[in-house]
Amino acid sequence: MPIPANHAKPVRQTAKENAFTQIQQWIIDGTLQPGEKLNDTELAKALGVSRTPIRESLQMLEMRGFVKMYPGKATQVTEVEKDAILDLLPPLAALQALSAELAISHITEEVLELLERTNERFANAIRSENYYASLKIDEDFHQIIVNTANNSYIHSIISSLQAHVRRQFFHNSIILTEKSVEEHHAIIQLMREGKSDAIAPIMKENWLRAIDEFQALHDKQ
Repeated sequence: MPIPANHAKPVRQTAKENAFTQIQQWIIDGTLQPGEKLNDTELAKALGVSRTPIRESLQMLEMRGFVKMYPGKATQVTEVEKDAILDLLPPLAALQALSAELAISHITEEVLELLERTNERFANAIRSENYYASLKIDEDFHQIIVNTANNSYIHSIISSLQAHVRRQFFHNSIILTEKSVEEHHAIIQLMREGKSDAIAPIMKENWLRAIDEFQALHDKQ
């Protein structure tokens, strides 16, 4: 089970939270492959913690659907069910749209400038064909809006869904395009103008268009 030795360790987290975050990331980006058996002793050594927080984090990951634990036998990374993206994106799109509507009442020029800078980074990543970076930056863009909406319940649900979507995008090789950059520009402008009634449809389209891109990619295979 290959595990990178030079991973970044988050600060101000408990051992369990640190383990959960890192193992989840390894599952999302394919370092830990679907179907791979996980050894808690190896994971504990790699992360510099005892086996207890590893086991606790694996239990959390099972609840999130990233691993399956077979008592007395093994713990395995779950398979990537490609068609699951069709179920994941609609609720996420609806919650992201609601976040954008709520964020408008909390918007500041500082947040708008941060969104613009983030979208510039996003555009540069796409134009340089750094598609993995573009996925991460796109998530940063939307997370700024979710944070600005300041609703802990929405934040929690989106966080859970987003992790699965990120894994789907990575394993299905979905590539974001310039169209997303344009939609981000439109979202920023609508937030600046305070047009909450107009922002939901474009935010939903920004997410749901990935379904069409997924199906087009799937048809080619």
